[in-house]
Amino acid sequence: MDEFMEMAMEEARKGLAEGGIPIGSVLVRQGKVIGRGHNRRVQAGDPMAHAEIDCLRNAGRTGSYRDTVLYSTLMPCYLCSGAVVQFGIPKVIVAESETFPGGPEFMRQHGVEVVDLHLPEAVQMMTDFIAARPELWNEDIGK
Repeated sequence: MDEFMEMAMEEARKGLAEGGIPIGSVLVRQGKVIGRGHNRRVQAGDPMAHAEIDCLRNAGRTGSYRDTVLYSTLMPCYLCSGAVVQFGIPKVIVAESETFPGGPEFMRQHGVEVVDLHLPEAVQMMTDFIAARPELWNEDIGK
């Protein structure tokens, strides 16, 4: 696991420790982290506080995102995939999409390179969380 995905995993673990959903994200430009965040829907009482959105908020205004890479522990949903497309982020690297398929084809249709690492550690973290808190997970994915 590379250092940026490890940082995203740290963010996911932080969210879980706070009583939230374990999804983390990191935004990188030229080998440097410019933003990081985690799902804060529960902690902030904000349905829009997905990990990728939190990460982008923490990165702040950067002028352009065209030279960035977004790392996420879970395949981005359509909300977050839309943010990727809207801001022109050219590449998204995810730890896994087994527990949630997200919107990879939507991103690809808009020219985004999507890389799925299929990391067992990330799958296990989400599988454990979904088993322990199915009601919270279902709320997060809109079921």
